[in-house]
Amino acid sequence: GRSPGRLPLPRGRPRERTYNTVCIDTVRILSQQCERIRLQNTSFHYEIVVADDASTDTTCIEHNRQIADLPSCRFIEKETNTGSASTRNFLARSSQYQWLLFLDCDMQITDDELIARYLNDNHTAQVVNGGIRIGNCEESCSNLRYIYEKQSEPNHTAEKRSLRPYHCFRSTNFLIRREIMLDCPFDERFLKSGYEDVLLGKQLKQRRVSVAHIDNPTTMTDFENNPDYMVKIERSLRTLHTFRSDLSGFSPLLTLAEGIHIGPVRTVIRLWHKVFGPIERRWLCGKHPNLTVFKLYKLGYYLSLTKND
Repeated sequence: GRSPGRLPLPRGRPRERTYNTVCIDTVRILSQQCERIRLQNTSFHYEIVVADDASTDTTCIEHNRQIADLPSCRFIEKETNTGSASTRNFLARSSQYQWLLFLDCDMQITDDELIARYLNDNHTAQVVNGGIRIGNCEESCSNLRYIYEKQSEPNHTAEKRSLRPYHCFRSTNFLIRREIMLDCPFDERFLKSGYEDVLLGKQLKQRRVSVAHIDNPTTMTDFENNPDYMVKIERSLRTLHTFRSDLSGFSPLLTLAEGIHIGPVRTVIRLWHKVFGPIERRWLCGKHPNLTVFKLYKLGYYLSLTKND
């Protein structure tokens, strides 16, 4: 965490939610960075808290229990899986310092100055988003998640994100004042990950909470295989449909779908998806996925969910 600007004294509490993911190495890097800063400034206080969201993989749990042996680190094992939104709120409530740094457990820290850069940032905003970068992928030509993220990477710069600070808010790597997090928590109706951070960005705008974007990224190196990614996308599209009223204006796909007002056009797209959707899906799950087909599939899938609206 950090203080606003360079003063008063920086205090913070990095936190992660993990599920069936070994994150001891990431926490060790965070701990080393924080300890290095504390040696230079004895007024710097921190605690790293990792909450396991009732993982089913006992091997992951065993590895992550080593977190408790690191300086100023704590590992919490939850008995019930409640989802990322609820777990992040749980971490915020258990915090003690004025700034909270949230990091996704499956991201890699490839910058030795991640914590220092947050501390030295001179923004006076109440929320600071560090962003992400896209790492390497062994199957770069055939992995749909990698191809999609890599194409989107130019939009991840702080300069681009700052043009629409609330629309570009993501929960992968962000700093927030504790009182803001407690006053404007993640919506716990989102039981699965997907769009809960988009809604939080909208709520921060509605509450006029200041959001700044800086280039201080963590690195994405974990790319699901194509079938698993398609299952994840379809789940997120169902979430988008469920919360479409809440998310209106903050999802490009939702804006596109809502902009198709001509009934026959929507009918044709649904019919296309019914006939060709299975073929598109097999293509996307194969070795040569195509982003144009991906966009078409998502639109068709979403509009098929809205046929009774």
